[in-house]
Amino acid sequence: VQLVESGGGLVQAGGSLRLSCAASGSTFNAMGWYRQAPGKQRELVAAIISGGISTNYADSVKGRFTISRDNAKSTMYLQMNSLKPEDTAVYYCHARDWGYQNYWGQGTQVTVSS
Repeated sequence: VQLVESGGGLVQAGGSLRLSCAASGSTFNAMGWYRQAPGKQRELVAAIISGGISTNYADSVKGRFTISRDNAKSTMYLQMNSLKPEDTAVYYCHARDWGYQNYWGQGTQVTVSS
């Protein structure tokens, strides 16, 4: 199984970025994005379940971030709008297969300047 993230970078506050996670090697019943800022625990940002039937978001990103999944391309996205400096973190793609095995991407840095 491989999860490959892309799309991170440096952006000014109020700007937008779109993260992508290309998945291969299995099929997944749940996928999501987590983030980890320096000195903090990794936290769930957004998740998408069963091919898009259900989504959920951390309160801190509701209304600003949108998670989506293109099953034909085996790719998950995170559209991030109205970015804030506190969104600065390494963002990780996560996937769980139907056997409840968890997989992680290598992470992509998102830095929001004030």
